[in-house]
Amino acid sequence: MESGAPEPSLYTVKALFILDNDDNRLLAKYYDPKLYPSMKEQRNFEKHVFNKTHKTDNCILEGMTIVYKSSIDLFLYVVGSANENELMLMTVLNCLSESLNLMLRKNVEKRSLVENLDGVFLVVDEIVDGGVILESDPQQVIQKVNFKGDDSPLSEQSVAQVLQSAKEQIKWSILK
Repeated sequence: MESGAPEPSLYTVKALFILDNDDNRLLAKYYDPKLYPSMKEQRNFEKHVFNKTHKTDNCILEGMTIVYKSSIDLFLYVVGSANENELMLMTVLNCLSESLNLMLRKNVEKRSLVENLDGVFLVVDEIVDGGVILESDPQQVIQKVNFKGDDSPLSEQSVAQVLQSAKEQIKWSILK
């Protein structure tokens, strides 16, 4: 290895945050405690990133590689170190975006995100843990989270399954 090359690390993601189109924080996870230790430093960084990223798809800012995606009134950001592989960060960003798309039933906007914030945090935690990328397949993320957006009424099949199960329990109790 070259002496100037950084050591490879599993800790790919330094931060992940979601802002609305007015630069308000909806969700933020900072995985490197030395990066921006205080809330004020984090918010200043987020404002700076928000102002810079309106012009480009990704950027290197303050020694960080930043990729982002916008959706209606949301901005999704994934931050890595300056020498981080941009494709790895894009993989995380795309997984987050697609997972939210599946979870929120293609209604990825501020209102539905806020209403389902508990599920959004679970999605983020399934994708990245402590800066390490755990999952990059949105289908797997949603399956692991086992998130059900709204409580839909029982279908005929589920009612039939409940009735069949009850019949079997009665049958077994009579046979005993």
